[in-house]
Amino acid sequence: MSGFWSFYVSVLTLGTLVALAWLLFSTRKGQRSETTEQTVGHSFDGIEEYDNPLPQWWFGLFIATIVFALIYLVLYPGLGNWVGLLPGYEYLEQKDGKPVEFANGKQGWTGAHEWEKEIAGAQAQYGPLFARYAATPIEELAKDPQALKTGARLFASNCSTCHGSDAKGAFGFPNLTDSIWRWGGDPQSIKASILGGRQAMMPGWLPVIQEQGVADVSAYIVTQLNGRTLPEGTQADPANGAKIFATTCMACHGPQGKGVPIMGGPDLTQPQGFIYGSRFTQLQQTIRYGRQGQMPAQQLLQGNDRVHLLAAYVYSLSLGDRDDKAKE
Repeated sequence: MSGFWSFYVSVLTLGTLVALAWLLFSTRKGQRSETTEQTVGHSFDGIEEYDNPLPQWWFGLFIATIVFALIYLVLYPGLGNWVGLLPGYEYLEQKDGKPVEFANGKQGWTGAHEWEKEIAGAQAQYGPLFARYAATPIEELAKDPQALKTGARLFASNCSTCHGSDAKGAFGFPNLTDSIWRWGGDPQSIKASILGGRQAMMPGWLPVIQEQGVADVSAYIVTQLNGRTLPEGTQADPANGAKIFATTCMACHGPQGKGVPIMGGPDLTQPQGFIYGSRFTQLQQTIRYGRQGQMPAQQLLQGNDRVHLLAAYVYSLSLGDRDDKAKE
């Protein structure tokens, strides 16, 4: 926190306490000292309030809370960059008899230091387990029930927001339970995707191929690559779309539209893999304006050992679909 904001927070905090104390004493000073049967002169739903002073115990309790707040702010953090008089957390942990400092190099209790200590404790407790899993090939882990239970918990905590609790994805997020992969579905490709993340970019082609070209390419994908029919009354030429596809789309999606994993280009022959929809109108929207999606990197958040286990869990989700494809 900068010096300005530290000063700003401190002034607001102390100013509020001073204002409360002034309000308490000023209103107390103007009250009568004895009790009376006289009311304040107002009626609230037929209920009248006596014009009596606040009880002494209530006044004393209010004073006590203000005093407690001041003592707390002296001993603990709460005034900007002030860390408090108490030592608090002097270091993160001890390793080989030597203290390990916090990431910011400071001492004392803060929310960030509390989080660091919790992470360090979890790492000390579970680190050896994840290290053992990391030494096992992903293919083997994908068949280990105990490892998959741990992987499922990691997935629920870190991946389910985008891919769903069942990993079947949602609009804009791929289904991880089938055998359709943009960046490759082998164990190492999955791990690379989780570790480093992925940045996908489908450029908008409207300025290049114009509106009719958008319709023609969409018609080509629907009829020739997917084997489906166009909506009745569609004004589009799939043959011209094939020519445009060969000059503008082939680099990312391949000559037959089966995708290029190294480019992140999806297989256009699998409509169920279109995360932004495979209907004719949805395809036009994608081609017209493009799509951009990002898979955030998990290396700094999870570390290699946890990502290794996550990759095994994700790989296991599609094993059934892979086996079915192999039988076909």
